[in-house]
Amino acid sequence: MEESVQSEYFELLKFKSVGADPECFRDCVDCASWLRRWLGKLGFEGEMLYQEVSAANGGRMPPPILFAERKGDEGAPTLLVYGHYDVQPADPVSEWKTPPFEPTVDNGRIYCRGAQDDKGQFFAFLCGVRDYLAGDGPRPTLKVVLEGQEESGSTALEQMAPSLRRRLAADVLLVCDTGAASGLRPAIIAGLRGVSHFTIRLSGPNRDLHSGEYGGIAPNAAQAMAELVSSLHLRDGSVAVAGFKDGIEPPVHDELKAAEVSAPTKEELEKDIGCESAGGQLGKTIVQRLCFEPTIEVNGIHSGYGGPGAKTVIPCEAVAKISMRLVPGQTPRSAFEAVRRHLEDNVPRGMKLSIEDYNPGASGFRLPLASPLFRLAEHVLGEMDERGPVFVWDGASIPVISAIREASGAAPLIVGWGQSEDRIHSPNESYSFVQFEKARDWARRIISALVG
Repeated sequence: MEESVQSEYFELLKFKSVGADPECFRDCVDCASWLRRWLGKLGFEGEMLYQEVSAANGGRMPPPILFAERKGDEGAPTLLVYGHYDVQPADPVSEWKTPPFEPTVDNGRIYCRGAQDDKGQFFAFLCGVRDYLAGDGPRPTLKVVLEGQEESGSTALEQMAPSLRRRLAADVLLVCDTGAASGLRPAIIAGLRGVSHFTIRLSGPNRDLHSGEYGGIAPNAAQAMAELVSSLHLRDGSVAVAGFKDGIEPPVHDELKAAEVSAPTKEELEKDIGCESAGGQLGKTIVQRLCFEPTIEVNGIHSGYGGPGAKTVIPCEAVAKISMRLVPGQTPRSAFEAVRRHLEDNVPRGMKLSIEDYNPGASGFRLPLASPLFRLAEHVLGEMDERGPVFVWDGASIPVISAIREASGAAPLIVGWGQSEDRIHSPNESYSFVQFEKARDWARRIISALVG
């Protein structure tokens, strides 16, 4: 990586652009403005798009969406590049070995929040765009949309996308926000699970109670929440919610076969997560559980006392954060309604249930393996790596991709260069110089192939 590129990359990383934190709004605006100026040097005309403040966005202004466009040759294809400049919070800061917003180089890796997800990935891709434009090849029309809410639901972009159809209209949607296979073998994302999330709250007594005076009489909100969330699954790990899996579209043989090529082994997976891979339904393979099955996950439970020593109380309230990963055939609304009915039918005695902060997110999707775009990408990636690419049905989600895909009419081509050691969403996130240059080279090559 040239010194000038590293300097730009580090400058981008220093913005504390935590889109979910209202206190970081100014940092997000400054980050988007920096990117607008950077793209302007390449001939892009950029605009900062702001969603109006309303109850739908919590009464506060979301971070801006940066839209930029560079006109190309007549008859050349239109390519739309998506990325997000917002990052996860750095918490817990105490577990970082270096300051989370001060890029630090160690053994060929850059440590910083956002080093990979997604500043490193999309900026490397944009550097590849710059490399291509420095040559004399045909000029496609290039559009770039960079948002500041991907880590917290993409509310603004999802709501604004239908009104941006003309601006977003493109032939191909290029996304660099996923991972390569083990050993940096290239991977083409052939499908993504969707995601929805919400909060459930159980309320019982009018205050925390003395467990000696009221134990055995008053209902316990912490115990009730444990019972309620455990009711979501059967003992074999399968989802117990009636109607949740109605209509799902199972993978065909070719998809399962292709997915097995890139799937981690049980041993590799357990080495990565540090424990037994015991999640999901017994009898289902790792590929089925990770790529093609929907899930209901408890993201956190909070109730009562958790400090040092003892505090013998009966908690009056408990809160749980729930997310659902969805597969084709499910809709966020139908899945949520099935879970809502289940929760209401299983409220423990003495408790009042409320469901809050529902974010419908987006449905999952799968793309046809035989598409000409995939064949082209397979050829390009085969030139980059003699092993050739694998096809991956990613268990993770980029919910807004569905909305952009629908609004733009573009065929998605999702190729990223992340690895598990990047530790995204965790302390000590990093991205290697090798990965950065892979993403940069991919951008230059795929643009050349698409316009050639």
